[in-house]
Amino acid sequence: MPGKAALAHTFAEHFADGRAPAPRERLLAIEAPVAIEINGLGYAVMMATPSDLADYALGFCLSEQLIASPSQLLSTEANEVPAGGWILRIQLAADDAAPLMERVRLRLAEGSCGLCGIESLEQVLRPLPPVEGKLAVDDEAIFRAVVALPALQPLGQATRAVHAAAFCDPDGTVRLVREDVGRHNAFDKLLGAMAQAGLNAGDGFIVLTARCSFELVQKAVVAGCPLLVTISAASTLAAEQAAAHGLRLVSLAREDSFLAD
Repeated sequence: MPGKAALAHTFAEHFADGRAPAPRERLLAIEAPVAIEINGLGYAVMMATPSDLADYALGFCLSEQLIASPSQLLSTEANEVPAGGWILRIQLAADDAAPLMERVRLRLAEGSCGLCGIESLEQVLRPLPPVEGKLAVDDEAIFRAVVALPALQPLGQATRAVHAAAFCDPDGTVRLVREDVGRHNAFDKLLGAMAQAGLNAGDGFIVLTARCSFELVQKAVVAGCPLLVTISAASTLAAEQAAAHGLRLVSLAREDSFLAD
């Protein structure tokens, strides 16, 4: 699906030793508004890198629990808007659109009154089925994946400005990687790519180059991932949600150490 990930930009590089500033060209990661339209309804506007948008559309619908399987997504079309940004049009099977209509109703109600706000909070902290699968992953496998991931992040290496999400085999072999300026978007792109490739989240673990917030834990739980590894620290709610849903959470993962409950 069309979409660039980076553009060149020329800066004036300044030096601490007093040398005169010199021109330097550098790639910048593209950050653009992506309006998500599902079955003709405006659903959300995300700030994202407009690449791998087919993966993003599928992963977004799966993690939002609008669909339960890739077959329920009929088509995806992405178009760049001349004024700036992208429109991502997604068509779901009509029989599967009930969760979409309910979610749109709740989104439109947000902020209109206290009662609607309570309803929205209940949706945010909605109970999810616990992760049923168990996976034996030793420490060496986690370290192996963390060490291998940077070399598999071409956009990250070029721009130093994006997050990555990776799916790994139990032995730590990195199978798939997706990148985006947004950590949630990178995760959704990965989930979509995994679904396209027929990879089951329960058969491996996921590594994220991000702070672990509860939304990322929720995405992992919805996907049925038994182990989530994050490069940065977890929030309190992320740790609580992971424990409550049977997700093993590893944070502050480095080449030589990590934290785990």
